[in-house]
Amino acid sequence: MPSSRRTFLASGAAAGVGLAVAGGLPSLAQASPARPHPPVKPGNVPFPPLVDDPKGVLALPKGFSYTVITRTGVTRLDRGQGVTPSDHDGMAVYDAGRGRYTLIQNHEIDPGAEFGVPHVKGTVYDAGAVDAGGCTVIKTDLAGRNLGEFVALSGTISNCAGGPTPWGTWLTCEETEDRAGDKWEEGNRSGVYQKDHGYVFEVWADGSADPKPIKCLGRYSHEALAVDRDRTRIYLSEDADGPNGLFYRWTAPHGVKLGPGVLTRLAPNAGVLAAMQIIMDDGSVLPDVAYLTSAQLGRPFPVRWIEVPDRDARTTSVREQFADGQVTRGRKFEGVWATDEGVYVVNSYAWDEGDLPADAAPHDGMVWFYNFKDQTIQLVTYFPHQTQSEEGTAVRYTDLTFDGPDNVTVTPWGSLVLAEDGSGASHVLSTIPGGPTYPIARNQLNDSEFCGPTFSADGKVLFVNMQDPGLTLAITGPWEKYLG
Repeated sequence: MPSSRRTFLASGAAAGVGLAVAGGLPSLAQASPARPHPPVKPGNVPFPPLVDDPKGVLALPKGFSYTVITRTGVTRLDRGQGVTPSDHDGMAVYDAGRGRYTLIQNHEIDPGAEFGVPHVKGTVYDAGAVDAGGCTVIKTDLAGRNLGEFVALSGTISNCAGGPTPWGTWLTCEETEDRAGDKWEEGNRSGVYQKDHGYVFEVWADGSADPKPIKCLGRYSHEALAVDRDRTRIYLSEDADGPNGLFYRWTAPHGVKLGPGVLTRLAPNAGVLAAMQIIMDDGSVLPDVAYLTSAQLGRPFPVRWIEVPDRDARTTSVREQFADGQVTRGRKFEGVWATDEGVYVVNSYAWDEGDLPADAAPHDGMVWFYNFKDQTIQLVTYFPHQTQSEEGTAVRYTDLTFDGPDNVTVTPWGSLVLAEDGSGASHVLSTIPGGPTYPIARNQLNDSEFCGPTFSADGKVLFVNMQDPGLTLAITGPWEKYLG
């Protein structure tokens, strides 16, 4: 999920106006940990304008408030494990009963970081990945109090997003392709990886984890994933370029239904991992999603799936095993979230040289919906490209123009929440396929991205991360008034 553009575009403002489907709103339902109410219809009550925060942290609409739950290097881990690690990213929330919640949080860190995830006995995957990524478990409540945090997984690299499962666990994804024997350096520190990376791992809501990679889901720059309602298929995104990444579907072996620990017990070649092909009217494969624009909003395109030859990428990266035109590529396949009827997947942007084919259309964000039954995909939200994204110049209306959608979640009322990772001002956004996009929060501290937005099942709290300086936030307010 890292964006190289943010470094040199720090003075810019977010760009891209949200357009959405005029009809054909997919029925929404949150896959985990709870099912939402019927979907919101276009014409809902607009969010009030954002009000600047006197503390300079988070601008919110009138009537909403926030609490900081964890802060990198400041809040402390339980059991003498140290301080809260940095680079908060993907996250899930689980009801812990009695008005309390459990958060499982990724840390998107490479080895040698100042505030890496400490190696704790029983949680370590690769002893060579020192002060790197992993997952922590956070206990909190409606008031956003910090009731404790501890390490669940360590010795992994760049844990970006992932996804909650219907059986109440968290699947965390490594966004890397590093191999055993590769060297790493950070400042005056260095080391050597002892194991291959680029896998998915499972973490339980009580914080227990088996630091064993789920090899059947492939080894590549994993971003996010979602499990279907039948527990037999998983949809996965890849954030990569040169060539651009792919959208994948893994199908379980015949007779296998997924549940706690099942994935870690499967053989490395179990099931079928396949890449998406969007099929055009003449039967050809669309080579890149950037060829579709707002002119195709809501139009369903047939999808086929082509099996990955070598999912463990022993000699060639998975995405490079396909010739151009054999699969549908996309720059920055990012957030993924499942409903009962299908799965949403996000492309963050494509406008720089090498981001997209020369004859395709630059864009500042796309949200897609894949329909399980029909096996079709349709573009449901589109942010057209604006030159401010690449020039770093301020837009006139900071809270009306958006770019770089990243993580996505479905609210308990059926609408979508997106986290921005673009240029300039960063927002948390409320959007409805078939309706408008509103800002529901803005980062006032800096231009860091938001990550891991997720609603408690009771709809009372929106939890979200600010990756830098590493904050976990609990936002409360009259959510149902504007989303339900």
